[in-house]
Amino acid sequence: CLIPDVLDLDLHPSGSSASPFVSFSLSLPCNILIDVLSFLSVRELVKAGRVCKRWKRLVKDQRLWRHVDLTTWKGVTSRILWVLLRQYLGCGLRCLRLRGLLLSARGGSFLSESWLKALATKCPRLSKLYLLHADLRSLSSCQLLPPSLQVLELRGCELPRSFFNQALPTSPLGTPSGIPIETLVLNNVPSFTDQHLQSLTSWERLSRLELRDTFRITANGLRSCAAKDGICGVEGLSRLKFLEIGITGRQGYQSQMASLGLGAGWLGLEELSLGGKEVGPGLLCASRLKDLKRLRLWACTLSEMQIVRSCRMLRGLRRLEFLDVSFQPRQCPPVLEGEGGGEEEQGSEEAAGGDSNNDENKTLDVNDPIPSVRRSLAVLLPSCTLVFTNCSVQINAD
Repeated sequence: CLIPDVLDLDLHPSGSSASPFVSFSLSLPCNILIDVLSFLSVRELVKAGRVCKRWKRLVKDQRLWRHVDLTTWKGVTSRILWVLLRQYLGCGLRCLRLRGLLLSARGGSFLSESWLKALATKCPRLSKLYLLHADLRSLSSCQLLPPSLQVLELRGCELPRSFFNQALPTSPLGTPSGIPIETLVLNNVPSFTDQHLQSLTSWERLSRLELRDTFRITANGLRSCAAKDGICGVEGLSRLKFLEIGITGRQGYQSQMASLGLGAGWLGLEELSLGGKEVGPGLLCASRLKDLKRLRLWACTLSEMQIVRSCRMLRGLRRLEFLDVSFQPRQCPPVLEGEGGGEEEQGSEEAAGGDSNNDENKTLDVNDPIPSVRRSLAVLLPSCTLVFTNCSVQINAD
């Protein structure tokens, strides 16, 4: 608690005006001081290096610069990035989070090619890069990013048309080469189009792709990139194991229902995550994913009949997750006199989840919003694990 009080002071241990905390820190081991300094932000950490010579040496310890978050530091410019890279960042850096100048009145270029090359040279172990509100149109290709990256996350960024193109030829021995990124996360990137998605088919190591609020992706674009058998083997995103598509809803944009492109088959796809407006059309095509093992549905409204009909063909499913899902209660239509098939309908309801009258007498559990949904899925998918997280039930006024 005493650290923020001395950050703005330019004191030395030998001076008569040194604070009690600085004098007390001289007797503490270096490991304890590094643990204390690890709770500071980047801006406070730089200020702490001005307290004394010992703190200046400790602040440059690479254990304090493994995970650097600059998104909370307002006013970061390219000059500050150069200072941090030359004096503090080094081989210990693993994860870097940056906020650009896209929504700033200052504007101007933020990430330059020279800074990215210097970052790749001085930080050879950087594996994750997170960019928020960054204008990347000044960069010709993502190959200018450090070659050690395995995870790239873009949120609210602007992209050029050929940003994901790979200019390097593939290895003749069949080993993965070129762009080494394995996980690509795009969150609220309106400039991401079907052309960008098509460029990802040349990434031989991409195994996880998350598309959130990418409004310009269409079903045809997603269908053309599906992993399917071709003349020269499996074509498209052949190494993709996890795919997430979600549109949470935004005024001014029309949903393209891109998840309809899942009907192409997508060989090798083991995990699928659907959210928002993409849940409905995605469930219609989920039965064609023969290798699907895990399914995650989030931020949507579902009925029990819709879930049962969609999961009836997913016999190979091992895990089904519901996150922030609002369930609609079962609606039992009245049976007209003289209408046949009543016994068959009653039998199908019992096979799907038991008697509905018994459900009304049971109290709903927080972790089990609709017991009938769990029983119905237990019959259809006996080897599947069900997970309900922050789910609710719509209650009719009647």
